[in-house]
Amino acid sequence: MILALAVVIAVVVLLVRWIGGPGYGAQPPYQPPPGRALDILKERFARGEINKEEFEERRRVLDQ
Repeated sequence: MILALAVVIAVVVLLVRWIGGPGYGAQPPYQPPPGRALDILKERFARGEINKEEFEERRRVLDQ
């Protein structure tokens, strides 16, 4: 009985995925526009959230 219930649930799940088509429910990971990371870094430095050394180090990492 449990096996039959598991098969029915599996069939329903597969049917829903098949009807939904490719990529159903999946979204690509967020990618900020190019250069946006540096803008955010500059904003954080301007607000005083990071110091100059940290700013320079992170900017070097972004330039790589």
